[in-house]
Amino acid sequence: MAEYKKIESALIHGGIYGDKRTGAVNVPIFQTSTFEQLELGKHTGYEYSRTGNPTREALEALIAELEKGKAGFAFGSGMAAITAVLSLFHTGDRIIISQNVYGGTFRVLDKVFDHFGIGYSIENTGDTEELEKKITDDVKAIMIESPANPLLSVTDIEKVAEIAHSHGLLTIVDNTFMTPYLQRPIELGADIVVHSATKYLGGHSDVVAGLVVVKTDELAEKIAFIQNSTGGVLGPFDSFLLIRGIKTLGVRMDRHVENAVKIAAFLENHEAFRKVYYPGSKDFPGRDIQFKQAKNGGAMISFELKENYCHKKFIDSLKLIALAESLGGVESLICHPSTMTHASIPEDIRQAVGITDGLIRLSPGIEDADDLIEDISQALENAG
Repeated sequence: MAEYKKIESALIHGGIYGDKRTGAVNVPIFQTSTFEQLELGKHTGYEYSRTGNPTREALEALIAELEKGKAGFAFGSGMAAITAVLSLFHTGDRIIISQNVYGGTFRVLDKVFDHFGIGYSIENTGDTEELEKKITDDVKAIMIESPANPLLSVTDIEKVAEIAHSHGLLTIVDNTFMTPYLQRPIELGADIVVHSATKYLGGHSDVVAGLVVVKTDELAEKIAFIQNSTGGVLGPFDSFLLIRGIKTLGVRMDRHVENAVKIAAFLENHEAFRKVYYPGSKDFPGRDIQFKQAKNGGAMISFELKENYCHKKFIDSLKLIALAESLGGVESLICHPSTMTHASIPEDIRQAVGITDGLIRLSPGIEDADDLIEDISQALENAG
């Protein structure tokens, strides 16, 4: 087994490395639905690919190691991963979620799990004193994003975990925006980490996937049962693509963040912007907490144009930056949360938490930062 201390090496050598039988440096794609058994009641460790597949197993071992968890689980999408986690709860349970949370998370709680009598409440998880006052007997978990989507508000993960554990609750953290390269919630006390691996972990906008990492053997047993029972597993080829993407996560994230810092500075010093949201900025609320629990401010930026600039014309005028759902790919992507990623959240709730119609979210890719800034500049000229 390779010896290493740093996460940059773990990204490449972690989990199950290569193939011992052939010497291949990459885990093979075991593109099979079933496995021949040795005899009745005796098999090689694999029976059916929904229950377990060697390629998926390598990915699951890798993400567990990177997040410093007990076990990892790979699903067909980020929402499949979140659905599996929410399936831990029972009728009458309530889950506290962050104020600005991914629209899909809100939708599945509001429109699907509501049918099973599992409730939710939206709270400002950044205010831990007030958060603790919201905990009642029916609350069984606190589910947070930090930084949150799309306003990038920061929650003190360690403090929330302390509060949750003092009340016997689970702490669930969506770590999609940070990845384990920049932030490891289990080390901060979280019980469960979820990822839309479609984003930075895959990194190339060519795979849809979700990952879950748990802290304890008990949770691992429960999620494994849910994964096998409900069947929303990630296929072997997509598992292979995700392992490949994770190998370059460190160098990609360094470039994503470098570009985000340059672009955020440009936006903050330009007269066209009413507000810029970037956790790495020196005046950003929660910056101190962000840098206490993460390596840096991450790579996501949101902003609002001033009233004399038309956000539609601005978006339509971009030439290099693509208007598209998702984030975290090597190419820069921009979206309009109120009509795209967060359209499923009712307007009154969106407005109340600050997701305005003028809010724009930018995921800087790994292109040249000056080219990206030039694209933003020319779009502003057309929008003003």
